[in-house]
Amino acid sequence: MAALRFGVYCEMQSAPDKSHPELAWEVFRLIEHADALGYDVYSLIEHHFFPTFGISANPLGLFTAVAQRTQLIRLRTLCHTLPLHNPLILAGEIAMADILTGGRLEVGVGRGHAWLYPPAGIPFDESRGRYEEALELLRLAWSGERFSFHGRYTHVDDVQVVPRPLQQPYPPIYMTGTSGAAFRIAARHGWRICSGGPAPIEVFADGFKTYREACVEFATQPHVGYVRAVFLADDENTAHREARDAIMKFFEYNVRPHDSLLDPALQEPLKAAGYAFYASDALQSMKKLSYDDILARDMVYVGTPEQVARRLGELHDQWKFDEFSIVSHYGGIAPHQAYRNQELFARRVIPALR
Repeated sequence: MAALRFGVYCEMQSAPDKSHPELAWEVFRLIEHADALGYDVYSLIEHHFFPTFGISANPLGLFTAVAQRTQLIRLRTLCHTLPLHNPLILAGEIAMADILTGGRLEVGVGRGHAWLYPPAGIPFDESRGRYEEALELLRLAWSGERFSFHGRYTHVDDVQVVPRPLQQPYPPIYMTGTSGAAFRIAARHGWRICSGGPAPIEVFADGFKTYREACVEFATQPHVGYVRAVFLADDENTAHREARDAIMKFFEYNVRPHDSLLDPALQEPLKAAGYAFYASDALQSMKKLSYDDILARDMVYVGTPEQVARRLGELHDQWKFDEFSIVSHYGGIAPHQAYRNQELFARRVIPALR
């Protein structure tokens, strides 16, 4: 496991009793802490409209600020929901952030959660087309050359996007989601993939397999990242006693936005747009899971660092991922518990796996 990278991922889940400025500064300080502990990367999702899931509406803004207070940690949006953006404007914003972070930026891309589309005023059936166009436009924009493009959603002639990213030809790209078809695009371009969250790893098995097979086909190097929430303490009883409330809220907060998609009239449009997962009862069924159910299905890791190191070693032996990121801050967790998660994982789990 010598080459395994380790990171931290955060959605900025907003508990009702916490102000948004307070939460933003908590996460800012946690990134500083992760840098001091030697983590390779800190990732934030881009997310809008539903605060319990996350208020991380502008990761690039937070990254450019925290880059002035950190030294080595790389900074990744996981993911930019590309269909919500003008891709040419986003390309320039990413390039400027790459400059201001000293070339430490990494770029996650995806179609994002289906519940983002109605409040953004974008039809579900435009999601895939906008996404595929955006992927092509980002590459053209970062080339620094003048270009014309005439697609379904974007029509431009003789444009040049500035500035260019500090990293050339562009920052490392990570594709998120579960779709094997999308991951083939990543394999073709030599991009990395990253998945995970409050779901069993088996959900991502077909996507990982398709990606690795496509990397062989296109002669590119695969790189698979996986994300999972942890709760660590020096003894197992303390870990479970303190984790229960935060873990249950983590799942509740993740599922709550899906309530906005329960209208029967939305089910067929979701399926037609390739969002069948959101038309199923998979997310709603998570509301029925008990704390013991969640642990039994390995959807989170709770315990001592040594216990988690053993479980994570077993997971890696089976799935052979290249990067593992913990979720350390979620579900209204107390700041000192998030710091403890990051510290115990860095000092006692990572060394056991390297």
